[in-house]
Amino acid sequence: MQNADPISNPPPLVEQAFTRLRADVLAGAFAAGAKLKLDELQGLYGYSSSPLREALSRLSQEGLVRADERRGFRVAPISAEDLADITHMRVMLDVPALRESIAHGDDAWEATVIAAFHRLEKVESRLSDGPVVLDEEWSGLHRAFHLALVEACPSERQRAWGASLFDQAERYRRYSARFRRSARRKSNEHRKLMDAALRRDADTACALLEEHILSTQRNVLAALRHAEGAER
Repeated sequence: MQNADPISNPPPLVEQAFTRLRADVLAGAFAAGAKLKLDELQGLYGYSSSPLREALSRLSQEGLVRADERRGFRVAPISAEDLADITHMRVMLDVPALRESIAHGDDAWEATVIAAFHRLEKVESRLSDGPVVLDEEWSGLHRAFHLALVEACPSERQRAWGASLFDQAERYRRYSARFRRSARRKSNEHRKLMDAALRRDADTACALLEEHILSTQRNVLAALRHAEGAER
């Protein structure tokens, strides 16, 4: 008797719950600091408490959710201090990872970077110059491009930790995007970053990546100040 085709089988309930809950946390469907009650999540997603609890535990390991033994789970807060810590660690990990990737990357790595940029550019070319909402498609392609740049870095842990920090910064990118006035500027930054990496100009590429990361921090801080001013 043949086994069922694994491609046709849906992922386990824990993976389904994790994927859906994670996407909603990143998209800002839950307010920063909001309590994630199991009974409410059961009604919202239709899963039992067991897969949801496991999904929340995994999200807490990623830094997207905070766990408290007495108070349950909450969405991680959004703050200038938290963003500064994420930014600092991204510069520490991602910039050296890019330098290593440029040093070790082969023709296949170059092709992966070019393809990832092309897909991202096609989506970014459709963004307006006014405030935008960064959807799942853009977020996935943006992540794929940045991970492709460092894919040839020999350290698996460095790449994994960098990817986790990239995801923690995603909520902040989406938060600030609605206040952004030039969506295409980021596309130009990505092209310059790719070009420098492909011509093996590590110093320029690393400087561009660091500025790219820091510009995200500046954009978010401006959005936070805007939001604070609107509340007064």
